[in-house]
Amino acid sequence: MAGKTLDALFYETLKDIYYAERKILKALPKMKRAAHSEQLKAAFDKHLHETEGHVERLQQVFEIIGKRAQGKTCDAIEGIVAEGEEIMEEFKGEPALDAGLLAAAQAVEHYEITRYGTLKRWAEVLGMKDAAKLLDATLQEESMTDSALTKIADQVVNSKALKAA
Repeated sequence: MAGKTLDALFYETLKDIYYAERKILKALPKMKRAAHSEQLKAAFDKHLHETEGHVERLQQVFEIIGKRAQGKTCDAIEGIVAEGEEIMEEFKGEPALDAGLLAAAQAVEHYEITRYGTLKRWAEVLGMKDAAKLLDATLQEESMTDSALTKIADQVVNSKALKAA
């Protein structure tokens, strides 16, 4: 009796991250508008452009596996984005807003890093070298974005969050 295999799981997870990336494309401009720190605004803008590239790479992976690019609702990213929106609402105009936005952005990055790391490894196991390369390129960008956000937190945002408005 044949059951669902790794290639089916790969495809389902690919749809999940495709949905997530497209959701992130909608959330980043809102986060940029809400941010006060110019460094954080620039980081959100940079990641918006990178995310457009991530979507394109995912579309290439769908082509490699011979499937139409489509998303599947990702409850995890829905929750993370909702938390970010809640922070924007609750901390609007407050000193800690940027720290909260940055934390929400890092939650997104950490989710993406786990997904891309898993998908890359599965692509390797499934013998999809070209897909693995595309997924690894995005994984590296996500990791660099996470590091850049940590640097902004350490050098700018967290200390400003301590001060009164």
